[in-house]
Amino acid sequence: MSSARNAAALTIVAGSLAGWWGPAPGAHAQSGPPAGEWPAYAADKAASKYSPLDQIDRDNVADLRIAWRQSTVPGAVRQGNAVRARARSQNTPLMVGGRLYISTGLGSVAALDAATGEVVWFDDPPQGAGGGPAGGAARGVAYWRDSGAQAEAGPDERIIAIVGPHLVALDARTGQRRPDFGDGGAVDLRQGYDGRTVDSYRWRSAPIVVNDVIVVGSYHTDYLAAVQPVTKAGPRGDVRGYDVRTGEQLWIFHTIPREGEFGNETWGTDPNEDRASWEYSGHTNMWSFPSGDEALGYVYLPLTTPTNDYYGGHRPGDNLFAESLVCLDARTGERIWHFQAVHHGLWDYDFASAPNLVDITVDGRAIEAVAIVSKQAFTYVFDRATGEPVWPIEERPVPQSTVPGERTSPTQPFPTRPPAFDQQGVTVDDLIDFTPELRREALDILGGFEYGPLFTPPTLIDERPGGKQGLVQMPGTSGGANWTGAGFDPETGVLYVQSAHTQTVIGIVRPENPVSDVAFVRKGYRYAEGPRGLPLFKPPYSRLVAIDLDAGEILWTVPVGDGPREHPAIRHLDLPPLGNGGRAAPLVTKTLVLLAEGGSAGPVLPMWGGAGGNMLRAYDKATGDVLAALELPGQVTAAPMTYMAGGRQYIVVTVGGSGAPSEYLALALPDPQD
Repeated sequence: MSSARNAAALTIVAGSLAGWWGPAPGAHAQSGPPAGEWPAYAADKAASKYSPLDQIDRDNVADLRIAWRQSTVPGAVRQGNAVRARARSQNTPLMVGGRLYISTGLGSVAALDAATGEVVWFDDPPQGAGGGPAGGAARGVAYWRDSGAQAEAGPDERIIAIVGPHLVALDARTGQRRPDFGDGGAVDLRQGYDGRTVDSYRWRSAPIVVNDVIVVGSYHTDYLAAVQPVTKAGPRGDVRGYDVRTGEQLWIFHTIPREGEFGNETWGTDPNEDRASWEYSGHTNMWSFPSGDEALGYVYLPLTTPTNDYYGGHRPGDNLFAESLVCLDARTGERIWHFQAVHHGLWDYDFASAPNLVDITVDGRAIEAVAIVSKQAFTYVFDRATGEPVWPIEERPVPQSTVPGERTSPTQPFPTRPPAFDQQGVTVDDLIDFTPELRREALDILGGFEYGPLFTPPTLIDERPGGKQGLVQMPGTSGGANWTGAGFDPETGVLYVQSAHTQTVIGIVRPENPVSDVAFVRKGYRYAEGPRGLPLFKPPYSRLVAIDLDAGEILWTVPVGDGPREHPAIRHLDLPPLGNGGRAAPLVTKTLVLLAEGGSAGPVLPMWGGAGGNMLRAYDKATGDVLAALELPGQVTAAPMTYMAGGRQYIVVTVGGSGAPSEYLALALPDPQD
């Protein structure tokens, strides 16, 4: 077994810019995990990312130190192979019964001692064609306990994980695969698609178990024009449910409805085809995380864009259930209700994060709700039993496409509350104005592109001299909220979300690849660089936003990180923090909000923002003031989590990047016995 390395020093930058998981006053509480545990990817099946622990609080958070560290490919798991952990892992562990359960960098499952990080057991990694390890880390695993199946050894406890193309069930105590599940403890996820075998899918997000049913989505690469021809056809991202005891597939939900199914009529017929577009259109995946309400027996699916992302002339209509939140009966897969956030999507505005199940009080009325944040910087809030919006969502007219053959929706849905949490659309007033010179340069740059309000459709590139080079889309395809999602405080009814302030250029052209059967495809993946390498738009370039879900109002917004204040063009100015680009998942505790800084501190902010920065910041929940900033020995690449073990509260983050192999860091207050 591998042992944790010795604790290392942790640089602390303390300062300020100016603390029982049960029912709390105000009807905000969700039933949560046992005190001190973290038994689901996002803390619980409600995706709260909340823990009631308060040993680490506003007064001592600056005293955190590294208690232990462990590679994402522990030595025991390598079994003598010269395998180096990849630079970035997005895996977040679970903690149940004093053990952390991880998806290793080789794609296998391992259990670690929660107090030391030492390996307790591990499952063999999946093997590739050449005999070496074939897998990579999933973002998380699931835990299931059947307290009714009492045996001499205790209740049936399982770790449900995705290992390569297989869904596996492992005994949580021993790591042995359960022989009563599937074929020797595994189910081949490539099978079971209505008789189709699909080899091109990948499974990366954590599964969820709701009322003894495992719910699994998938992902398929949406857009790789430089690697493969873009086509209007593609594999469909159907969602499936499996019996947690036997591995039997119980149901399949067609994210693109078949003939006779609800929503099928929203897929029209291309005039150049002799069949309806539902027959050949693909994707509409659930690559993100679902959430589940076991009392209702419902699971909530966040779904994505269909083929192809930026031109929909080959799939006329609204295209249900693309870019929709869909509520299913977890036992049967039956649709209960749905909401489509984007009709006939052309912007890659996937629902990319887990829905948050929240109990709120609006105008004196207690509501069991579901809230989901989006790439376009909206927060949609519904009664989670009926799908009725808590506040009106209005269909408003939007700009129409000028691309030949495209038939955009005349309206799109706009929530009336809460307000948008980031910039939507583009006007000249959004351009940077640190100095008059930078402002003029930004105007000149913007003049080379089309721009407009939210849901302005993609435009053709004008190849003539001085022609427009496509649409500047804000938020971009990676802007707003993404897979890191939001965290919810059940005691106050406040939702915390990190938003990346990024744009992207959508310029479409006729395909050069003769194999492509799509009339228009996106040309490259780029963003509009601002003056002298600065961002084009005003800061903050990453923000943490607190949203009062009782009132439907934004309480405060603060930048995350300093941003490009040292750029030569602006370093002489007395500027406040500008925020760094990147992704970060909030961790909410009884006293704090913790967030990785996210992104690079350099002058050119990252577009994708997948890795995060190397600062973990603690914020005051009421004001957004920074209470402490902890510099870590690597970029934070996954959502943090917290738990109690041996009387100490730990915060675990996954770090890596910049060529450094990824590892888990466990932070804790100094041990008084040391």
